[in-house]
Amino acid sequence: MRNDASHAALSDAEELGHEARAGREDHAMLRLWLRMLASTTQIEAEIRRRLRERFGISLARFDYMAQLYRYEEGLKMRVLSRYLMVTGGNVTGLTDELERDGVVARAHSPDDRRSWIVSLTPKGRASFETMAKEHEQWILEMFSGLDMKTVKQMHAQLGQLRVHVMRSEPSGEEG
Repeated sequence: MRNDASHAALSDAEELGHEARAGREDHAMLRLWLRMLASTTQIEAEIRRRLRERFGISLARFDYMAQLYRYEEGLKMRVLSRYLMVTGGNVTGLTDELERDGVVARAHSPDDRRSWIVSLTPKGRASFETMAKEHEQWILEMFSGLDMKTVKQMHAQLGQLRVHVMRSEPSGEEG
């Protein structure tokens, strides 16, 4: 681990982040996990920072709007909660805030009056489109050090990992 070029470029513990926890004697899979975690954490922190500076919005709000953008007819709040992998209370709080800002609207579900359907308003759609264009450029910039063959290979291999992990989870347990 300490011999690879990327580790040498990340010279101190602050730059290493989660990778600072691993040593040469640790299993390669543990080192890989910590590198993936460090990379994801670093990219997410940068996206959070840019969204906040450029648009005054949190990543949670951006993700919420991204889900709704895919569904012009809107989503039931329960479904939105599942897609975002957060509690119903979190979705309700975000919905309240975004509704006050005129970005989302909620209406009773026609097939279940106890359920709410949330959708982006025209203002919300336009706002999200502007943010999404910049967000995409930020991602392209951050991943520009990788060639397309590597990107495709990593995507496929991480997909295999996700399938393996999902199949390995005991059914009925969260985790």
